[in-house]
Amino acid sequence: MDMHLSDSSTSAPSHATLSGTGGVCLMRNAWKGEHPSVINFISSFLSANSFRLNFVPIAPDFIFNCGGLSVAFVFVTNWDCNNVSLIFSRVQKLRTQFARFYVIITLPAKQQIDSFIQSYFKFEMVIGKPTFVPVQDIEMGFEKMVKIAHSSGVYKQQKIGEKLKAERKQLVQGMNFYLKVVTSIPGVDNHDANATKFWRTQTFQLRRRR
Repeated sequence: MDMHLSDSSTSAPSHATLSGTGGVCLMRNAWKGEHPSVINFISSFLSANSFRLNFVPIAPDFIFNCGGLSVAFVFVTNWDCNNVSLIFSRVQKLRTQFARFYVIITLPAKQQIDSFIQSYFKFEMVIGKPTFVPVQDIEMGFEKMVKIAHSSGVYKQQKIGEKLKAERKQLVQGMNFYLKVVTSIPGVDNHDANATKFWRTQTFQLRRRR
């Protein structure tokens, strides 16, 4: 079973802000209506972490867009041991619609934890599809969602940065090789070669911008 466990699932929420990428949080209208008491906390926490909150009619409970990456969540705030089929039916449907999909579940009591584990295998969930994140309360669960979305966005931006860095390195290597070839031609000095190199670089950058 793929259960995302960390310190935040056993301790009080930190309310700490995250540095780096912000984004947009989409909350399902129905979820807002079901949990009016925590909307102020959620709004304040998102604002502190540079996220904008919008209420929209979506299938999952939340969709975060961070760094150009979308992450969907189902947030189960009340685990009813006698009525779990609807939860897993919904999860199984949504997991085919989103590439990055997590299920946050509040499980404050041992009886609920045991019920969840039994139900997980009963409904033949596929390991890691999706990842289930058990927490003790709503505030803790929401902080966990923001951290997952934030880390996903930062990771994507870092990968883009690495790609651009590799492209620049490849360009420099190509220009250096070109300079070496040109200066080996009789009658061409380093000044002429560097001038030619400059114009080739400018032309390459202009083509990329187009």
